[in-house]
Amino acid sequence: MNLVEPHLSSDIEGRDFSAATLVLDAPAETDRIAETIRQQVLRDLRRRGVVVGLSGGIDSSVTAALCAKALGPKKVVAILMPEKDSDDESLVLGKLVADELGIECVTENIEPILTAAGCYRRRDEFIRKLVPDFGPGWGCKIVLSNALESGGINISQLVVESPDGEQQKMRMQIDVYHGVVAAANMKQRTRKQLEYYHADRLNYAVAGTPNRLEHDQGFFVKNGDGAADLKPIAHLYKSQVYQLAEHLSVPEEIRRRPPTTDTWSLPQSQEEFYFALPYQQMDLCLYGLNNNVPEEAVAGAVGLTVEQVVQVWRDIAAKRRVAHYLHAAPLLIDAISG
Repeated sequence: MNLVEPHLSSDIEGRDFSAATLVLDAPAETDRIAETIRQQVLRDLRRRGVVVGLSGGIDSSVTAALCAKALGPKKVVAILMPEKDSDDESLVLGKLVADELGIECVTENIEPILTAAGCYRRRDEFIRKLVPDFGPGWGCKIVLSNALESGGINISQLVVESPDGEQQKMRMQIDVYHGVVAAANMKQRTRKQLEYYHADRLNYAVAGTPNRLEHDQGFFVKNGDGAADLKPIAHLYKSQVYQLAEHLSVPEEIRRRPPTTDTWSLPQSQEEFYFALPYQQMDLCLYGLNNNVPEEAVAGAVGLTVEQVVQVWRDIAAKRRVAHYLHAAPLLIDAISG
């Protein structure tokens, strides 16, 4: 899980710690990643190309652009996988990226699969333990209490919205939380199943799309969006992904779209669901922790108090403990050699 820091621009040497610390030499980093993708796909994995699940977000768009640069547009296939809870804009922007890159685009509506597997029914049954009236026309999402406001205790709450627009927020018993999340995770695992179907039929590899924050903090589903044959941007902080997006001419509509989970029927930001701070601040806090930057310097760079920075670092450490299971390979009774 240890990731090498990306190559930073040489013009930041000697500066105080700030957002400029994470400025990349974007052309050089792009070329380095593209060359590595070529080696990994063609030589190490012995595959002919790459499949990428396109969500209409910044991470999958940059991953697709890097793969197209590395292998050529004809060796990259984008899979768009909408369902009834996903934002219509995700499909529109995913198609826009595929068109801009000149890569093949396949749309797989996963709603029938999820319905047949009971994804929505199972989720709704657990929600009805708290909200008996929950059903068609209602919306839902899970939000996480801000680590800076909750004393470092991560408390998940359920938010539901009735058809007339009335919202309720409530604590969940542990069985309700696990049940709702388990059902929602079916979406990520179904998408990955389809990515591997297309990869297998083409003899392609599957490219994962997590950035460094997501990879480090466990913001993915095991054997779902966490599964991949290569992860081209997992070493990049989120703000660096945006830098590469600009260099690679990812459409502006995607670069200015707020990061979202696109999992729940109610709109939801990534800070609501998982991260303690917006990505610009989280990047600096994580970099500071990884590189032994003094708390005072990090606090000044992100506009927090020293005590708040320490609290964020504790939150990072807590999520890393949870992420250990997500990163772990299957356990064996005896080591297998040869």
